[in-house]
Amino acid sequence: MITKLLVASGLVAITVAIHASGLGMVLSHVLDSRVQPEDTRFWPITWLLIRIAWLLIAIHLVAIAVWAIFFWVAKCLPDMESSFYFSAVTYATIGYGDLVLPKEWRMLGPIEGFTGILMFGLSTAFFFVVVSKSVLQRADERSQA
Repeated sequence: MITKLLVASGLVAITVAIHASGLGMVLSHVLDSRVQPEDTRFWPITWLLIRIAWLLIAIHLVAIAVWAIFFWVAKCLPDMESSFYFSAVTYATIGYGDLVLPKEWRMLGPIEGFTGILMFGLSTAFFFVVVSKSVLQRADERSQA
């Protein structure tokens, strides 16, 4: 049991590191973009938000892939496709239940779900900051005018 929890802790740490570095890259993209969040015209801000959403989804897919690779290598699931599918529905806390981990690894399911919730929350907070900065900048401009 301790070994399984140590493996889970390592997977959580890798997931957080992926997310932290990914958010750093997205932030760099936002700051280097010709369209800054302060630009509140419809198309520029919409296109920026679409790009951010794509990048955030890519970050989550990388994290899901790490868990999937582990499930496949540990022979928890029969093939990589099943491992990726299981990992995705678990990370996103959908949990269809059509695939399950073997009894000795079943605690990794909830731990991946908890991790997914936290990482989605972090992405949501990041997205909120970009949008709120845009709205606050616009409000400041109006108050100064």
